[in-house]
Amino acid sequence: MKLLELKNVNKYYNLAGTQRYHALTNVNVSFEKGELVSIIGESGSGKSTLMNLIGGLDSDFSGELLVEGKNIGTFSEKELDRYRKNKIGFVFQSFNLIPHLSVLDNVTIAMTLSNVSKDKRVKRAEEILKDVGLEKHIHKKPNQLSGGQKQRVAIARALINDPEIIVADEPTGALDSQTTSQVLDIITDIARSGKLVIMVTHSEKVASYSSRVIEISDGQIVADKKGIDIDDLNVAEVSADTAEKDKQNLSFFSSIKLAFLNMKEKKTRNILVSLGSSIGIMSVILMLSIGNGVKGYFNNTMKNYVNPLVVEVNMPQDKSKSPLPADDPRSNMFSMMGSQTPFEEKDIEKLKGIKNVKSVEEGFNLISLGTNSVTYNDKKTAVMAVATISSNITSSNIKKGSLPKKDEIVLNEALAKKLGDDIVGKKITLNISIDEHSYKNDFTVSGIYSPGATTPMSDMDMTYVNYNDLKELLKNENYELKPTTMYLITDNKNYTEGIKSEIEKLGYGGSSQEIMTKMFTQMIDMITYVLAGISGISLLVSAIMILVVLYISVVERTKEIGVLKAIGARRKDIKRIFVSEAFLIGLFSGVIALGISSIIMMAANTVSNKAFGINVVNITPAYALFGVGASIIISMIAGIMPASKAAKLDPVESLRRE
Repeated sequence: MKLLELKNVNKYYNLAGTQRYHALTNVNVSFEKGELVSIIGESGSGKSTLMNLIGGLDSDFSGELLVEGKNIGTFSEKELDRYRKNKIGFVFQSFNLIPHLSVLDNVTIAMTLSNVSKDKRVKRAEEILKDVGLEKHIHKKPNQLSGGQKQRVAIARALINDPEIIVADEPTGALDSQTTSQVLDIITDIARSGKLVIMVTHSEKVASYSSRVIEISDGQIVADKKGIDIDDLNVAEVSADTAEKDKQNLSFFSSIKLAFLNMKEKKTRNILVSLGSSIGIMSVILMLSIGNGVKGYFNNTMKNYVNPLVVEVNMPQDKSKSPLPADDPRSNMFSMMGSQTPFEEKDIEKLKGIKNVKSVEEGFNLISLGTNSVTYNDKKTAVMAVATISSNITSSNIKKGSLPKKDEIVLNEALAKKLGDDIVGKKITLNISIDEHSYKNDFTVSGIYSPGATTPMSDMDMTYVNYNDLKELLKNENYELKPTTMYLITDNKNYTEGIKSEIEKLGYGGSSQEIMTKMFTQMIDMITYVLAGISGISLLVSAIMILVVLYISVVERTKEIGVLKAIGARRKDIKRIFVSEAFLIGLFSGVIALGISSIIMMAANTVSNKAFGINVVNITPAYALFGVGASIIISMIAGIMPASKAAKLDPVESLRRE
């Protein structure tokens, strides 16, 4: 059985309109192993077209092209890829070496596409490079080699997968006479080893080395002459390694390595692209981290605002009073304004029965807008909230003066500033409205309350009185005061969360501080996400930039893509290489963004700690992973279109690109 046989092969090219050019006409020819064949003819005679058909670069023809009895004209795209990878070795006139790869990597690229282990492919490449006299140049780049050396690298690349057919397009066209002889001697030795070598050439010297010369004119074979005898043939069988690699393809890690080598060639450009892309990711990370830092600060200060041994309990709020939706935490604040549902004796007994509750205190909170006030020296000032003193407030919270005794009142700092710095010890009149009835009484200011840090409630004008004083005041006006707030006291702060959980199960509400904290936390989250979203617009710009850069890369490397396809790279392999480049750009962008964000965080926190004693930026591991992950995903999405374009390039057209 012939190794290669063409039967009635015809090839047409579509021209403008409906015209067709008949490039090959009824070609009938066969080849055996060990032949060294030269195909000669004028330019445009069909030599290169015939070479492309034999090499599996073009499968659009009629007739039969049989390789070991199998018609490659009926092969699927995957079968053609395997055919080029394992059966064919290409040697090009212009060498077509990949400039950013070393000699070793240029030779092993075909085995890399077959996912052969590094040790095996390096060993094989070193053996072949030694055979062609380049063992001392394996780490050089192509631009460091002479023309003859480059062609020997191309020959070594063609032999690396131990193909049965070598197709050489003008293999000596770019060489001087001395180097031509050296290359032809190597090619002759290849034929002696039992491989079929087919050379397309104009050179009579090249043809004189051949065992057979086929002349083609106007797409037809016009002569088939016997040349010199090539003796000492040793026809080789396909090795076990070759058979095994037929089932393997480019691995993910190999594609990453190739992508990294490609990116090193345009190092400055890729660094700038990664840096530009990192700006958007950095902005998003910082916006989220600032929101997280502020939110953490509020939560910590609110925890410091209360006694850890005291749990505040409120009756469930009637959210029908609120103009906001029931699931909006701010509706709690509206429902707390004015009169509230008081605790009955049965409620108090339930709370007393909660495990680890040592004692309970009754309390009263009244929040209003403009109905409550204090008067001092004929100066009337609105009070946002009136509350009773509890174990939640200790003497450490009193900035000036002391906790109130009978008929005494405490003002918070915001209200005290409005009434005057010397307000402690002075008498003021408290005016409150409960159930649409107004009550007033004179109290002596015993102290000024401070939570110890800025909190969401710090700017509210608030007063604190003893529960019994308020109860007695209202009793004198024939109004029975019932507690709207209960304070559960435990003897170990570790019990606090369990008590809160039990309170929730019983259907009661938490403290006003917790409600405030939840409200402000939600507001901070909303602002943070809006700012992060605005910052995220730059991510779209980054994606477009990456897409453009990768499109440029496809155009720049069109010939390289043609070479990869000629040595058996699948569409999937080409696509994987370019997507891997997008992955690396995204990874580098994310890492750069995270690094710059961390530096900014340290600088900002140093300043904020000195000025306010807080960390204003808090980058969590989740934000760091989100930033890097988002960068990678956006880059890979942007890389899909250029990668698809690269994968769809026609190998013949790609190899013609200068």
